[in-house]
Amino acid sequence: MATTTMAPFRCMMCGHEYQEKVVQGEDVERSCPKCRSNSIRHLKGTKK
Repeated sequence: MATTTMAPFRCMMCGHEYQEKVVQGEDVERSCPKCRSNSIRHLKGTKK
């Protein structure tokens, strides 16, 4: 069974940061919910 977690992402076009569900081992093309760009980066070590 696949593991689903929430992960942080950032849009490289508009800078919008958001959380989205991620299924481990699944490669999904993502788009920014604010500007619909597909230039999305997964934030691995977030600094708060």
